[in-house]
Amino acid sequence: MNMHSTPLAQPYPSPGPQEQPVPPQGDATGGIIPYKNVPALLAYYLGVFSLIPLFPIGFAALILGILGLKRRRQHAQVKGSVHAWIGILAGGTFSVIWIVLLVALVFLS
Repeated sequence: MNMHSTPLAQPYPSPGPQEQPVPPQGDATGGIIPYKNVPALLAYYLGVFSLIPLFPIGFAALILGILGLKRRRQHAQVKGSVHAWIGILAGGTFSVIWIVLLVALVFLS
């Protein structure tokens, strides 16, 4: 029996064109900071800083948070929905609180 006629002795098939490995899709932040969704990121920071009694900061966080959610919905690869929601909730809440306190201060003075 000829050793070259058995299936085990068949030469390996020639490899086709080598496929390049797919680079990882993450970044150095591990996907925590949504750098591709700038409105959501700005909403987050403005929402956190809306604790300081400046009305436009909270209102801007609210608007940018909504824009960040829209951007997330339109582009699947873009992250940042949590940042957008934090901006919406913190910005909206502190805007209302500061407006109520300002109105109370004016009318009670």
